[in-house]
Amino acid sequence: MATIRKRGNSYQIRVSAGYDSEYRQVIHTKTWKPTPGMTERQIEKEVARQAIMFEELCKKGIVSVNIKFKDFSEQWLENYARVNLKSTSYQRMLSSTKRIYAAFGNMRVDSITRGQIQSFIDNMSKNGKNMKTCKPLSRKSVIHHLNFLSDVFSYALRQGMIESNPCTEIFVPKGTKKEKQIYTVDEMKQLFKLAETDGTLNYRAFLTLAVYSGFRNGEIMGLEWEDVDWEHNVISVRRTSYYTTADGNFTDTPKTKNSARSLRLPDAVFSVLRELKNEQNKNKKLCGSKWTNSGRLFVTPFGKPLFKGLPYKWHKSFTEKHGLKFCDIHSLRHFNATVLISSGVDAATLSSALGHSSINTTIGIYCHAFREAQARTGQIIASVLDFSEEQHGARINEAPV
Repeated sequence: MATIRKRGNSYQIRVSAGYDSEYRQVIHTKTWKPTPGMTERQIEKEVARQAIMFEELCKKGIVSVNIKFKDFSEQWLENYARVNLKSTSYQRMLSSTKRIYAAFGNMRVDSITRGQIQSFIDNMSKNGKNMKTCKPLSRKSVIHHLNFLSDVFSYALRQGMIESNPCTEIFVPKGTKKEKQIYTVDEMKQLFKLAETDGTLNYRAFLTLAVYSGFRNGEIMGLEWEDVDWEHNVISVRRTSYYTTADGNFTDTPKTKNSARSLRLPDAVFSVLRELKNEQNKNKKLCGSKWTNSGRLFVTPFGKPLFKGLPYKWHKSFTEKHGLKFCDIHSLRHFNATVLISSGVDAATLSSALGHSSINTTIGIYCHAFREAQARTGQIIASVLDFSEEQHGARINEAPV
């Protein structure tokens, strides 16, 4: 039977769950705090109800409130995350545990407060360092840590271990956002011109696909020849290439539901892809039985899929060799988007082409480019309706009074 003990403004509910293997009594505890404004009679009824509910959960073996956060998180990772999340998401969750366990690992799940979590997030945003590069943590990394905490507490909430998720209304400081570097049209033309004469076939093919399609790096490296419709000049994204230390090089479903898409692309793309296909056919004949028939566009001379991180090395090496400005691989996707926006492509069409989960994502990322495009539309209207020259001419022809 549950026992209730008042402790200050809250009530501690204790339930005996028998004895462990070493004959020590197992006690489950839960703290309940009345809502401000409740009468004594209401508190008495509600705490009794909470005690009955808690005792039932303990009998069913569903809950152990006095479990430490690290132990409970490990249960969640094994029983839920590993089974339901993508491998990349699961690995990202695991990478968040080192900092989180250091801060909350030895604390009871039901004892962690919203204020403690906010302090943890604030400290990470201000002082957090990347464990590999020692550079300041990005806001995105801080959000990943908060998401991990929130997911674990949501799991605890569903099991009746806590009454609310302490991660709700946690604020992640925005910090200083660096302006993303992208190529100008002239710089891109120069890049293509040099790549045509001095770039490897793999690099030329990747560069052409990235700029003309706006596909993500992983989407391009996950493309297979069956995704290429030679007759209609269409390429379809059906998978994404990933890499984790645990699983190595593998493919999985695209990033979002809308990421699975098909785009009609110009002849320039299919011209370089034909070169790539012919090169593979030659290597296949040379390798004979040693050839690995992966079906991928980007492969080793023996047919095995290339690592998705290679395009970064190709691009950096090529730009350094020719003394060109280096912008990261994702900037090629941004170049595609900004050119389309400046050419008048609307947000809905662009969002579909880029495979974003929603149009709000597109507008949020490219708000600056959309604002510039909107400003130009105003100038176009102004130039069309500019009667100043006509009015000036009319004034000249007027006879003096």
